[in-house]
Amino acid sequence: MDSSDLYYIKQQFTLGAWKTLTELSPDQSSPDYGQTRLYQARAYIALNKPQGALNLLNSDDTSLSVRAVRALARYVAKDNTEKALEELRDLSVEIDEGVDEQEKGLVRVIAGTAFSREGEMEEALESLGAGTGVENLDAVALIVQIYLSINRVDLAKKEFDRARKWAEDDLLLQQIEASIGLLTGKDSYSNPHSYYVEQLHNPSLSSAHMLVSRGVTHLLRGELPEAQSDFFEAQKEERGVTADALAGSIAASELGSKTNVDALWSRLQSEYPKHPLVISALQKDTEFDELAAKFSVPPLAAPAA
Repeated sequence: MDSSDLYYIKQQFTLGAWKTLTELSPDQSSPDYGQTRLYQARAYIALNKPQGALNLLNSDDTSLSVRAVRALARYVAKDNTEKALEELRDLSVEIDEGVDEQEKGLVRVIAGTAFSREGEMEEALESLGAGTGVENLDAVALIVQIYLSINRVDLAKKEFDRARKWAEDDLLLQQIEASIGLLTGKDSYSNPHSYYVEQLHNPSLSSAHMLVSRGVTHLLRGELPEAQSDFFEAQKEERGVTADALAGSIAASELGSKTNVDALWSRLQSEYPKHPLVISALQKDTEFDELAAKFSVPPLAAPAA
């Protein structure tokens, strides 16, 4: 069983309170020190500050967990990404040789994260043990997210239903259910709405990630002013989620008042050119131009005499 300190750290990480984690000063004499450092390093990566993770973890540490997290940090930092991916592939093989389940699970999740970000969904799912009944809730959460990203809600539900048979009523299990609810829209998004509202009522939680998630729920429910408020608050809190909050603001403005849509879009394009919304929009512009070029407008028919 985890200590109360480690339980708190896990909870904060699950809820996206990454900035809070990076500001902790853990006791080096604590038995939880190593795991705490790993969570802090992963929090830096989630905030798109991979150098913070690399500074935190000793490059001489030979443990599989530290090597995996450092490889993911290098991948996110675009420091020889192919080499980082190859190291994670090698580590995924090494964990089969007498490694304890906790470390094995972490390496799988880290490798799966990198592979999915690279667009290698099949490799990510294989690394995570999708469809094998893997009993690691972090792995299940990532498997579900990957399935949702490729619109395989059926497979996401299967993984969730399997996990419910062995997992306790864990916070992460609730979050997985909320994620599925966001895509299915069941009962007017009541499950994700209740979950995000409940978590954000926690006075000890400061999470821009949760604000964006609740904002998306408000957006899907047609509650545009509430959505815009959450997206605005999220932009003020953490740099790591500003792009998603900004994208949400664009959607809410376009559906509602249409105020400052062009300015918001210009900012998203200039500051976050790799954001999925920007890439998708530019791709559709190109596709439209290519299709339009294949057609010529016939001349107007002459009026009858």
